[in-house]
Amino acid sequence: MAPLFLVTALADTLIDWFDRNARDLPWRRADAGPWGVLVSEIMLQQTPVARVEPVWHAWLSRWPTPAALAADPPAEAIRMWGRLGYPRRALRLHECAVEITRRYGGEVPDCLDALLALPGIGAYTGRAVAAFAFGQRQPVVDTNVRRVVARAVAGTPDGGAATAPSDLVAVLALLPEVPARAARASAAFMELGALVCTARTPRCGECPLWGTCAWRAAGQPAADGPSRRPQAYAGTDRQVRGLLLAVLREATGPVPADRLDLVWPEAVQRVRALSSLLADGLVVELPGAHPVTHYGLAGEVSIT
Repeated sequence: MAPLFLVTALADTLIDWFDRNARDLPWRRADAGPWGVLVSEIMLQQTPVARVEPVWHAWLSRWPTPAALAADPPAEAIRMWGRLGYPRRALRLHECAVEITRRYGGEVPDCLDALLALPGIGAYTGRAVAAFAFGQRQPVVDTNVRRVVARAVAGTPDGGAATAPSDLVAVLALLPEVPARAARASAAFMELGALVCTARTPRCGECPLWGTCAWRAAGQPAADGPSRRPQAYAGTDRQVRGLLLAVLREATGPVPADRLDLVWPEAVQRVRALSSLLADGLVVELPGAHPVTHYGLAGEVSIT
């Protein structure tokens, strides 16, 4: 564990830097409320801020409370999700709104255990909401935070492939004891990793921790093993799923199977992608009297 004076200095330095350099993001404002923070955290998973911000505004404008979202069918959540990617998040967010409305009177709970019990809320998201919505002292650990701590404290180039329990312990030890200040430090860790202490081209000359960084002192050793390349998208099942969902989102009624056949020429891959959408609960086969099979988004009404 780092010496106490280093822990205190590191958190104070990062908070001071954050106060001067933090991006003005809408979910960081006081009027965003816990629901706005929760929506942002789910949308930001594997998705850049620039893509999330307009959808977040549209989402909160339409559904300013969990109860408002819960009152609509899940198909509407999938439509509003648009092209953010990983659309199962829209279903989980709808399920989350239903559970919050049913169990907590429409108010996002402030207890970590209650947050973690909500659909689609994992270890990171639960702690992020507890910290950023309720000002609690929680170790909010994502890839950016692990990288900052690995470099600044441990002297290693990154924090590994996935968050481990030891990462939560390490980050918690770096947080100030005052909960509100700890939450501010958590946001500062994330911001530094996102803007300055980046994976590929860190801007070390602009880093507030440059003078005490253990990675710099160690000569900035490179990571072991091959670097991770961005996942391909073109031609993948993910692309085909997206094309199929786009047709269903934009439709004003049930979509016949032959309309979906037009979106991708390779039948085996198209069927596989459609089957995965059905398995994920994003798409449903609509029963009815028509001789041709029709499909719709989750929660669509049946055809007659």
